[in-house]
Amino acid sequence: MKFMKLGSKPDAFQTDGGGGDARYVLSDLPSDIVVHVDDARFYLHKFPLLSKSGLLQRLIVEASQNGSDEVAIQDVPGGAKTFEICAKFCYGMVVTLNAYNVVAARCAAEYLGMTEDVEKSNLVFKIEVFLSSGIFRSWKDSIIALQTTDALLPWSEELKLVGRCVDSVAAKATVSASNVVWSYTYNRKSASSDEIVEARRSSQAVPKDWWVEDLCELDVDLYRRVMVAVKSRGRIPSDAIGEALKAYAARWLPECCDALVDDAYSGAYKHLLETIVWLLPSDKGSSGISCRFFLKLLKFTVLVGAGELLKEELMDRTVLQLHKASVSDLLIPSRPPAQTVYDVQLVQTLIGRYMSHAGVSQGGIFLNDLDQEMFETNVDGESLLALCKLVDRYLAEVASDPNLSVSSFVDLATSMPETARPTHDGLYTAIDVYLKLHPGLPKMEKRKISNLMDVRKLSKGACIHAAQNDRLPLRVVVQVLFFEQLRAAGAAAAAGTPSASVARCIARLAEQEEEEERWNDGRALPEPPTPGALKRQLGSLKLQGDHHQGAGDDGRRLVARSNSVANQSSRMSLSSRSRRIFDRLWVGGAKLPGEAAAAGKGSSDTSGSSQSPRSSAKPPESKSSSSSSRNRRYSVS
Repeated sequence: MKFMKLGSKPDAFQTDGGGGDARYVLSDLPSDIVVHVDDARFYLHKFPLLSKSGLLQRLIVEASQNGSDEVAIQDVPGGAKTFEICAKFCYGMVVTLNAYNVVAARCAAEYLGMTEDVEKSNLVFKIEVFLSSGIFRSWKDSIIALQTTDALLPWSEELKLVGRCVDSVAAKATVSASNVVWSYTYNRKSASSDEIVEARRSSQAVPKDWWVEDLCELDVDLYRRVMVAVKSRGRIPSDAIGEALKAYAARWLPECCDALVDDAYSGAYKHLLETIVWLLPSDKGSSGISCRFFLKLLKFTVLVGAGELLKEELMDRTVLQLHKASVSDLLIPSRPPAQTVYDVQLVQTLIGRYMSHAGVSQGGIFLNDLDQEMFETNVDGESLLALCKLVDRYLAEVASDPNLSVSSFVDLATSMPETARPTHDGLYTAIDVYLKLHPGLPKMEKRKISNLMDVRKLSKGACIHAAQNDRLPLRVVVQVLFFEQLRAAGAAAAAGTPSASVARCIARLAEQEEEEERWNDGRALPEPPTPGALKRQLGSLKLQGDHHQGAGDDGRRLVARSNSVANQSSRMSLSSRSRRIFDRLWVGGAKLPGEAAAAGKGSSDTSGSSQSPRSSAKPPESKSSSSSSRNRRYSVS
């Protein structure tokens, strides 16, 4: 740190021993003037003061004319402590000036009129020499002096000390790193040991962002002025500006979000956020600032209620690289009157804007008729896949919120195009969490949630889990079992999509569920369909269309292979409910129509027709007429 000593006489200022605020000079001559500065009293001599201070000359003359030996000075810059420095200079006593007191001494000297008009080489002149030759040539001294200007307004502003300190700091921050010869602070955790070793070995030992950490100690308004001066010089790249803003936000924004809702600090945090966002580089797409940092600022903006303009600006910057975010970044707490724990609607808006900027329709098609502005993200297939995985993981996280509505869940799940979700394991996880944490969900809502996933895109492990999942609707479990059997039998590639008869069976199951719901809303609960009825339905499944009846032998071999291979691989892992469905699917009633005809050939002329499975099934004899009528309600006509 630079310093300058003024005067040569020993310091003779003393304070009274009674604990008061009276100060006097040890001298053979008695004091002849008392100067009141705020609450302090200085017992001094007129001659040294009259020779240096124009203000004291005027005040002492006026006091003498009034027959008084006391003068009062109010609002001295720096108070009594700074006035003592000026008084010691008048006596010729030793005074030490440094970065901490030089600005205050300069303002006080100007206030007291200690200029060249009163005496040559007066205090104002000496301080100016020290500022130019010492303070403004030192990096850290310039920052310290700048920090002291805030408490000396408006004098420091009128004397242009603030501007000179800002220019000094900005000039040093924008020099080439190879020309930096002064000390600086660089101990951030972001700098790894490998980077430090590499920097020492290279010819350019000074990192490019060497100046960032020292500026973090500035007040937000002073920091803003310095950064504006740094950016105006045009020598600092955007990524370095972004690093500086990230370091400043980490220094002053709290780690705990609870402090943000405190009204005592909300105003200060709003001002801080507005300053940081206002200083962000104008080139939104290439500023080098991570999506995590933008989402952190957005989270704080939402919590302190900083305003819609600030929120919109951050959202526009976030969507350009939303696919690089993490789930924790998107967990933004919601503010009242929202009922959910996290702001799901905000995330939904971000995803919608991302798709709009990327020029991607809901079907995953890149639109060519959009403006060039819409392609700022340069989104490719990998980015969409990454974003879709992020959405599925976010859904699984927020699905545990008991206040999350079905519509919000569905809207968020369907916000991504189908082509961006080649596997539905992540979506299935989210659906399972939602169904588990919402046990009282109506069947229609459960069906709506479950229909979001395509069982053909589930992995084998997910299929096994889904087949044992009692929370899923019956129709979904049937679909899972069917496609798992095809996969286990090695026929997934040949089947591709469910056949028409499979679709008819699933539709019949849907009709049964709807019929059951109507009964639940009425007078009585229906009894479940008999095993014979299910066998008649599932027995009508066929793996090939009617126009491929000539391939009946292949169909029989496929069914036989399914029975022998698939049952052994997955039947033992099924729950009791899924095992019952499995048995009804593949035991007894899963013959192809051709097989049924061959088995009953010769018994009657119509036994091999497509109607033979229905005519052969009868309800159990032990059932009453009421039960029989209910079973007929569930039978397939």
